[in-house]
Amino acid sequence: MSGVVTSGIGVASSPSASSPSASSPSPSSPSPSAAELSRQILSTLMPGFVGTTAPAWVEARLEQGLGAVCLFGPNVASRAQLAELTASLARANPQVVIAIDEEGGDVTRVHHLEGSPYPGNAILGRLDDLDYTFAVAHRVGEELAETGCTLTFAPDVDVNSNPLNPVIGVRSFGADEALVARHSVAWTRGVQAAGIAACAKHFPGHGDTSSDSHLALPVIDVDAATLRSRELEPFRAAVEAGTLTVMTSHILVPAIDEANPATFSAPILEGILRAELGFTGVIVSDALDMVGASGEIGIPEAAVRALGAGCDLLCIGTDNSDAEIGEILEHVLRAVEEGRLSAERVAEASTRVAWLAERTAEARVSAAEASDSAGSGGGRSDAAESTVSSPEIARDSSRAELGTSGERARVRSVFDVNDRADGVLARTRRGEPFTVVTVESVANIAVGASPWGPFAAANVAIDGTAGSEGAQRLQRFSVAPSATIPEQGSFDTSAIGAGPVLVVGKDIHRRAAAVAAIDALRAERGEDVVVIDMGWPDPTLSYADVATWGASRLAGEALLDLIVGEQT
Repeated sequence: MSGVVTSGIGVASSPSASSPSASSPSPSSPSPSAAELSRQILSTLMPGFVGTTAPAWVEARLEQGLGAVCLFGPNVASRAQLAELTASLARANPQVVIAIDEEGGDVTRVHHLEGSPYPGNAILGRLDDLDYTFAVAHRVGEELAETGCTLTFAPDVDVNSNPLNPVIGVRSFGADEALVARHSVAWTRGVQAAGIAACAKHFPGHGDTSSDSHLALPVIDVDAATLRSRELEPFRAAVEAGTLTVMTSHILVPAIDEANPATFSAPILEGILRAELGFTGVIVSDALDMVGASGEIGIPEAAVRALGAGCDLLCIGTDNSDAEIGEILEHVLRAVEEGRLSAERVAEASTRVAWLAERTAEARVSAAEASDSAGSGGGRSDAAESTVSSPEIARDSSRAELGTSGERARVRSVFDVNDRADGVLARTRRGEPFTVVTVESVANIAVGASPWGPFAAANVAIDGTAGSEGAQRLQRFSVAPSATIPEQGSFDTSAIGAGPVLVVGKDIHRRAAAVAAIDALRAERGEDVVVIDMGWPDPTLSYADVATWGASRLAGEALLDLIVGEQT
């Protein structure tokens, strides 16, 4: 298998394949000085910060050799501001890797204020159009390149085999490993054709969990054969397609390593990802501030264990400080002095990060030139070979369709709509007043806070009092005041008026209060109640008369067309 990058980000071998200096130094190599070791450690760290300008401590650390920075929603006020921010980071360190968690769907940082204009992975998987998946990823990449970002933590290549998964869900292309694999290839090639490094995540697969690693340590209790045939297949395809980076997960896989989460497991990272799958790029840890990583040991020790297991670039968190970075630096230095972590491993990780920085810095200078070599190969698996028919056609047709009724219709074509919903929504499209009931849900840490739902695009309250075009559409159809089913507690159905009742939520079957309220509404109002799930629904669709398979702004606009008619 090949770890050679052949996508538009530039044709280059990974460090371990191309440079003797990337290999572990021989036993006779001189030990690095304390200053050099500190700089190497610093180059493997990737903190986050709050604010739309870089704090002085971040710029100072970049000048000292900090290797990367990760940006999140609170760092983004506009695309122009984001471009100014990334330029300031690059001035402090021209070789900095500027990462952002932009998945192009429910998880969006660039569009966190208004919702993502992209469909999201589950919708892409259900469409199963590889040209379109490539084109969407390329659009995401172009947008990131214009703003100065160089690495996106996408695509999510987890196989969402567990419908109770609280953290992956619609971020996945689907529950079938072959489908996920081929779309992982198309997405990887699409974004890298635009000059942005891709990141296949969350290795070795977070799809079969029923708990969130931000809050706990999930266990993937499958045998090694199932892991290899299901969870690993999309990663294998992404590696062969040339992904520059792979992100770990804070999950326990007892079939491979009974003692250590994947981020801290050499058998998983070095044994499977490196030796078995042949990956020679950069291994990025998931955020070390997550409970699944540092809950019992703290972030500094988590950094030591992640480096020791084979991680090269350490995502620290979303809101770090200079004191935290200093503490991590000192703790890792001490671990090297004590012999718990080798200086050679630190040097290897630092070299890989430098290689990634070189590739992405070149892409930042000429993303357009980089895109000329899109789709040029890079793997031997069936999934890697079954990507787009023509990258140029995919890009051009995608640009022409962006934001149009045609794209909304395409997205709407994958919605599951049962007969009851069909009948009720025909009435709402004719102008019959309806009541909207929103299922309250606290956004998980990965998704973050972002507008969602059919009315997010109007950027107004449900009663449509504002003057936007979206609000005027709602006013024409006399939308009744809304109600909310709380995350916990009871819901008073007596406040609901006559006519159709649309209950809108995400992952409704996992929310006991919502299920109870919907049961009560259905008992009282019968066929007038339509439940709309914009997350990953129960396989039986018991609480999804309409399933949209995503809650991006684009999905919401497509749903709004279904409810009140297409906008002209």
